Parts: sequence; C-alpha cells; structure tokens
Amino acid sequence: MTTLDFNSRRSPIYGKNGMIASSQPLATAAGLEILAAGGNAVDAAVAVAAALNVTEPTSTGIGGDMFALYFDSVTQTVSALNGSGRAPAALTLELARSAMQADGELPPYHPYTVTVPGACAGWCDLLEKHGTLPLRRVLAPAIRLADEGFPVAPVASHFWRSGAERQLKNAPNGHEMTIDRRGPNPGEIFRNPGLAQTFRLVAEGGKKAYYEGPIAESIVETLQKAGGCLSLGDLAAHTSTWETPASVTFGNYRIYECPPNGQGITALMAFNLLEGFDLSRLNPLSAERLHLEIEALRLAFADTRWYVTDPAIENIPINEMLSKEYAAERRKLINPKRATLNQQHGKPFSSSDTVYFCVVDQWGNACSFINSNYMGFGTGIVPKGRGFTLQNRGHNFSLDPQHPNRVAPGKRPYHTIIPAMVTKEERGKNSLFAAYGVMGGFMQPQGHLQVGLGLLLDQMDAQSALDLPRFCIEDGKPSDAVALEEGIPLKVMAQLAEMGHPVRPVSGWGRALFGRGQVIVRDNGGTLQGGSDPRADGCAMML
Repeated sequence: MTTLDFNSRRSPIYGKNGMIASSQPLATAAGLEILAAGGNAVDAAVAVAAALNVTEPTSTGIGGDMFALYFDSVTQTVSALNGSGRAPAALTLELARSAMQADGELPPYHPYTVTVPGACAGWCDLLEKHGTLPLRRVLAPAIRLADEGFPVAPVASHFWRSGAERQLKNAPNGHEMTIDRRGPNPGEIFRNPGLAQTFRLVAEGGKKAYYEGPIAESIVETLQKAGGCLSLGDLAAHTSTWETPASVTFGNYRIYECPPNGQGITALMAFNLLEGFDLSRLNPLSAERLHLEIEALRLAFADTRWYVTDPAIENIPINEMLSKEYAAERRKLINPKRATLNQQHGKPFSSSDTVYFCVVDQWGNACSFINSNYMGFGTGIVPKGRGFTLQNRGHNFSLDPQHPNRVAPGKRPYHTIIPAMVTKEERGKNSLFAAYGVMGGFMQPQGHLQVGLGLLLDQMDAQSALDLPRFCIEDGKPSDAVALEEGIPLKVMAQLAEMGHPVRPVSGWGRALFGRGQVIVRDNGGTLQGGSDPRADGCAMML
C-alpha cells in the first residue's frame, strides 16, 4: 500500500442488538465477542481498548492515557471519566526547562515528557462502576491476540514502519516492538508475548498489579536509566477522576465532551459560535461554509490553547467559556468575508496519534472511548519485556512560567484526546443520538465539529459524515496554515486563499493529518447506524 487513496465507497451499517466501530477489525471483533458473551457497552469498550493496544500500538497502549463518556440508558444521563496521568512529583518547571530546545519546548521523546500512564486505572475504574463482566474475561481477546499473533493491517503497518525509524530506533528497548528492528509489513504476523504477560498480570491483580507491582518496577527502572524522574510513588499515587461532562446545546441536540484538562471544549465553543450563522443554506464544502467553520475554530483555539490545563491546580472559567453570551461577543470578531489570523484569547471571566472507538449495546447504553500514546509510539521507550511504549503526553506542557499550562509536579497537561456524545432532547426526554469521535492531535476538536455538523445539521448518515473531505488548522493555533484535504474542490481552495487563509492542499499519506473517526447513531426506534473512517483500517460491525 503505497498511498492512501479512496477508490471505493462504504455504506453505513445498520443493526439493533449492539454495534462497535473502531479503527481495527480485530479490535471490533474483540468487542463483539464480549457483547455476545452478555457484556455491556463498557465491557466491550475495554476489550476493544486492550485489543487496539495489541493491533495498533502505533497509536495507543496501556502506557498512555484514556478518556470516556458513558450514556446510561436507564437514567438517561452522561458521565465522564478522566483517565489521564500527572507529571512526576520531581518534575519542576526548572528541571523541565533545563532540557528545553531552541523552540521553547521539551524534545518530543525526552523521558521528561512521560507522565503517569492513566489508561490501566481508567479501564479498571470504568469496569468497576459500569461494567458487568470480570476483568479477566474482558481482557481475554487481547491476550489471545498478543499470544497467537495477528496479521498487521496496511495503515497500521505504514505508521509502524515510520515509528520504527523515528522513536523506536533509538529508544530504550524500542526494538521489542519491532521485527528485526523494523515495523511489520502489511499482512505480516506480529506477536507480543510481553504485552500478553502484562495483561495477564492486570487481569489477575487489577490496577494495583500495574501501579504497584513488577510492571511499575519495570517502568521506573527503564525510565530512570533513560534519565527520567518518574518514581514508584508517582505510579502508586495515581487516580482517575469521575467528572461532570461539559456540554452545549445545538438546536434540539446536546453535545457532550470531557471537561479540561481535555480540549473538548474547543469543539463546544465552535458549535456555540456557529449557531449564530445560517449554515444550513450553505453547501458543506463551499468556501463560505468552510471559512466560517475555520474562523470559529481559530477563535475557540485562541481561548483553549491558553486556558485549558489541570483544573485541580489552575482556575479555568469553563462555564463562562461555554456560555451563549460569551459566544455572542466572540462571534463579532468573525469577518464573514476575510480570514483573521491574529485572534487572541478573550477574558471569559464573570466576577471572578490516538485511537477512538464507540460501542452501543443491546440495552441502549453507549461508551465513547479514546486511548492514546500521543505521538504515535509516544516516547518509544519500552519498559523492558512489557510489550508497550510509554506516552509523551507531557510534551503538551508549556515551559513558559506565566502560562496556565506550565509544567508543575503532579499536574495534568493540556490533553488532545477527546471522546464525544450527543443526545436529543424532545418532550423532556434526553435520548441517545450518537457516540462519535475523531482522533489525531489538535485535529480532534476540528473533526468533532466537522463530523458533528454533518450529522446534526446536514442530516448525513454515519458513513457519509466521515467520508466528507476535511480541513485542519495544522497545530491548533489561530495563525497556522489550513490543510485542505483532497476532495475539496480546487475552486473552493482558491477562494479560501483569496479570503486570506494560508492554505495547503494535502493528498496521499498526508491525509492522516485529518484524523480517523468512528460514529454510531441511534434513531428513535432503536436502530443503530455505524460508520468507520476510510482513512484507517477499521470497520463498524453489529452483533
């Protein structure tokens, strides 16, 4: 597979008794196995997360973080789990700045970028509160895949081979995630006995086996040899947090995101801003429509790239940032005819590489789930013999002493990974409408907005909303260039350039920039409709 061309089409899939959409068919199948065994959406979600750790370690793993939104069909409520880790207690701003590059950031694969991996605790905590099956049953499909091996899919193979040359080549024990120090080819069998053993320990001992046992010792020993400062105490002290989701209304819908330290409120702010324009009269791929969406995201990023950090340590004006009144004031800064590249953050105070997948079960419960190492394999550092890499999520900390997101001991950084959920409010009833997400760094809130508008405003089916060509403000900063995916008409690209947008057409493997999404929609009669992004290897399947 030499390029990433879209030469075929997919129909959305339909079903009634449960559905899973993920970026890897083997992971989707693992989740379906758990649903068929009587598990619910959460049981299946954790099974998919673990299987993706095996089949797509280029994006995710138990050495990274996770976030989840859960819709309870009985109570008709949405809850949020923050499974992200914190900076080591020894990582002061001064220490981090001692390794600072000329660009003012930490080197991307430096051991100081390793925050406590939160995924394992998140999986266990999600199961404990909402699951129905034991951990050993839920992890069984992933253990089997890791033990027996699996044929590597084409897109995963491409990024695996890139990661082998990038992080894994020089990282401690990075060769353990390769075949003869290279990434596997499409269809080649890859086995991971170290990860199988890691999962067995967790299956028997729960999260304590990860954060206090031999796994923790392997993590700390490897990191300290590499010059890092994460300790056994940092791992033992880790906790997930259950939180109230952030949400806004958009017509008759309510859109949910996990609150900061995640960047999901970027998408919510953009929805608020666009609610003041009549987008329904504009073609989704017209220059006029894309311009308004880009400008809304520029304004949203101007705020969130400044304010989003760990709310347990810094004051974040979340309610004010998501208010319709603040959106009305910020909306005045959007010029419908001209791009504004120097947007600054407002003052919303009153008085004061990743995998995403979704599951809906036969009872109508839903789990919107995201798990990530950050930059592909993260740091590429592998705790010896454990079969997974450690994330580099701490690279998102600021080294500016005045920035709210500056690095500090025990602090969670600005986080890019975000799941989304949508409910429909009719006659006082809050019913599930969709679980969806788009993975990919700072593309994620941009993907949430674009796919969300396709579903909510343009009434597209789940697959069509994912197939639609996308734009990406490349690093999530207002002044950044706008990448435009092949499929957006050349005339529209030229019009956007004339409006002042610094545009960059993208095709081939560069299309990975636009993220990889999954969608499950539920209609009023209970029929499920699923779609899976053509930019990945995955699929949606029903029970």
